[in-house]
Amino acid sequence: RKRQRYVEKDGKCNVQHGNVRETYRYLTDIFTTLVDLKWRFSLLIFILAYALTWLFFGLIWWVIAYSRGDLEHLGDHSWTPCVNNLNGFVSAFLFSIETETTIGYGHRVITDTCPEGIVLLLLQAILGSMVNAFMVGCMFVKISQPNKRAETLVFSSHAVVSLRDDRLCLMFRVGDLRDSHIVEASIRAKLIQSKQTQEGEFIPLDQTDLSVGFETGDDRLFLVSPLIISHEIDERSPFWDVSRGQLERDDFEIVVILEGMVEATGMTCQVCSSYLAEEVLW
Repeated sequence: RKRQRYVEKDGKCNVQHGNVRETYRYLTDIFTTLVDLKWRFSLLIFILAYALTWLFFGLIWWVIAYSRGDLEHLGDHSWTPCVNNLNGFVSAFLFSIETETTIGYGHRVITDTCPEGIVLLLLQAILGSMVNAFMVGCMFVKISQPNKRAETLVFSSHAVVSLRDDRLCLMFRVGDLRDSHIVEASIRAKLIQSKQTQEGEFIPLDQTDLSVGFETGDDRLFLVSPLIISHEIDERSPFWDVSRGQLERDDFEIVVILEGMVEATGMTCQVCSSYLAEEVLW
């Protein structure tokens, strides 16, 4: 029977959240929610945020012109409208775009005889700046995420249990494909396995740390060339009582996590991989 992975080889986690009732919590942190969305939804929200804002204020500019009677005095040079050369909803929409994007073509301009227009102009300028800051900030954070950088950090397809310096060790390999380095790189490993406590409680996904040099500092990597990461199987290791035959029958998963800062951007990058029991060779 093929065991379903907790973490895929490419680092994708297979855990899905179900029966989440307090979905309003996603809206309380709307910025992170938008950043976590897929690109097609992010671009859709980006377009709608601007389009709806322009349409909303364009409609208000048209309502002001209609209520003041500006549309009834088109071509009357003795009449001072709220906005010069505004002759319908399309021109009101274009004036809304020009105002919010600060283009200023000069053809349509607000006059000083329209206090409600001055208030609306200030409101649109402030709200437009907020929309720009929020949406551009979301796009910048989403673009600068180091997800693609993680794809050039690769792990060996198998782990091995072998002797090294006359000590039995669990080893796997990691390498960086790029010339730019990962700064302050560190690595961790966790054993994911079902467990039953002394009280009879069953824990289906119990996480146990595998020491890969935390005490000696060997978990801090200078990842210039491919490195072999070693976990010594001693009395403190969860594999201490595991024989070769038992290793082939056991149902477990080893998740390895590499973290560091991207040298070019200074942003933290994390890449994960995993090894099932059948991917650990003796």
